[in-house]
Amino acid sequence: MASVTLAAVAKSYGTHPVIQGVDLEIRDGEFVVFVGPSGCGKSTLLRLIAGLVPVTSGIVSIGGDDVTDVPASKRGIAFVFQSYALYPHMTVARNIGFALETLGLKRDAIAAKVAGVARMLKVDHLLARRPRELSGGQRQRVAIGRALVRQPDVFLFDEPLSNLDSDLRMEMRMEIARLHGELATTMIYVTHDQSEAMTLADRIVVLNHGRIEQVGTPQELYHAPANRFVAGFIGSPRMNFLTLSGAETPGLLRGPGGLDLQVGFAEGTAAPASLGVRPEGLSLAPAGTGRLRGRLERLEDLGHEHFAYVRIDADTLWVTRLSGTPPYHLKGEMVDLAFADDDLFVFDAEGRRLDHGASETRNALARFVGSRA
Repeated sequence: MASVTLAAVAKSYGTHPVIQGVDLEIRDGEFVVFVGPSGCGKSTLLRLIAGLVPVTSGIVSIGGDDVTDVPASKRGIAFVFQSYALYPHMTVARNIGFALETLGLKRDAIAAKVAGVARMLKVDHLLARRPRELSGGQRQRVAIGRALVRQPDVFLFDEPLSNLDSDLRMEMRMEIARLHGELATTMIYVTHDQSEAMTLADRIVVLNHGRIEQVGTPQELYHAPANRFVAGFIGSPRMNFLTLSGAETPGLLRGPGGLDLQVGFAEGTAAPASLGVRPEGLSLAPAGTGRLRGRLERLEDLGHEHFAYVRIDADTLWVTRLSGTPPYHLKGEMVDLAFADDDLFVFDAEGRRLDHGASETRNALARFVGSRA
């Protein structure tokens, strides 16, 4: 097991920066997940840790040792790729144990290690088969087994489940979580799937344009996002946002849908420029009792829950997550939306979240007035 430390790590291709001065400390035995939009640099950062791609500047340390210039084969890491990368002409047993063959281990020792890993991954009955005879989930287990058998200090996973269907993804997610619990080895995992990130991670690293936006536990990122980007990225469906504008009355900010925000600020406190509410923080309210009005555009029935899409104005469409059987409404009907102050997130013009529970900004949310004609 080993910690992983990145100090001012940067990577550029020509004049194009991909990773921009990343500082990160991953603790020994921790499960850390990298998430972010496509092209944010999460897979590149994983490859910099692995040594598959050289850094442009900065220091990569594993287990306290500077490995910035150390070849990938000597870093004590194992990499599980999205594409499985199995040798098609080899049996499952040889695919798992091939790395041990290259190290010169004796045949009996290799067979014992392969058998142990195969039992752990429940592929011991497949050892004589070749990759073409396996399902996608079985191939991924073999790819993980090939990494496990080396007993590395750090496991690196690059979107390993993205080629599987939803049922297999759930099954393999449980297997990876179980393996981490049994092995207690440092694992770094890249995914675009929020369900994987939220259910697997001890901590999540949210990346955007090659920079870290926030590092925290799943609950920290969900309940206390550092900025509007993280708030909008974590959660499915994404958070609903409203842009606020100044009104003629001092201390009043106005939003679409009949929402006026009466505000007061401590000296030096940034003014709110937008607000957000998660879909699960919203509910449909009886006419005249909600805080926002909008037109119902669509109601999606998922059986155990419903999603109501409400058009607040031409540029603003909010989604509401409703459990049970929702109130009956016709498409195109005007509806009211209700939410509690505790479910509200407020952001300044730079996108930073204003902590309306903190004493210095407590007055930033004095009261809401839903003004409807």
